[in-house]
Amino acid sequence: MKRALLPLIIFLVVVGFLFKGLFLNPREVPSPLVGKPAPQFSLARLDAADKTFSPKEMLGKVWLLNAWASWCAACKDEHPLLVELSKSDFVPIVGLDYKDSSQDAQQWLEQAGNPYVVNAVDTNGRVGIDYGVYGVPETYVIDKKGSIAYKQIGPITIEALRDKIVPLVKQLQAQ
Repeated sequence: MKRALLPLIIFLVVVGFLFKGLFLNPREVPSPLVGKPAPQFSLARLDAADKTFSPKEMLGKVWLLNAWASWCAACKDEHPLLVELSKSDFVPIVGLDYKDSSQDAQQWLEQAGNPYVVNAVDTNGRVGIDYGVYGVPETYVIDKKGSIAYKQIGPITIEALRDKIVPLVKQLQAQ
């Protein structure tokens, strides 16, 4: 009798997991890096290839790291929000120009506005891999100690700014 029930029990457990999965948001993929120190790097700057940027420069500040590219359509959707956010001086935004041509990236920023305090050039995508970027845009909220506090997958929206990013940045800035 127990042998006959075992396949039924396994089947019901699998169906339960699949049913639960129907109600999960695919954009809310938990990042194993949240709560851990942000990966360190030193990359050439987009505006001055002879200079570098490292996250160590941002220690003591709450900041956003935005992985983007000039070829990315969704990046162009979120860009006006980043430009407006940067005008408020609420939080510094660092760009991670991901697998992009520096010339195309500079041209795009000249045309659309530059919300970034600095842009690091990740031509081969290695830093993006360290951060778990699997598609641009992605944005990370990094705390004063240099740890990743939040990962936004996909373009930043007004709702994401209002409901998640701005309240979290305020909380982290107050600490």
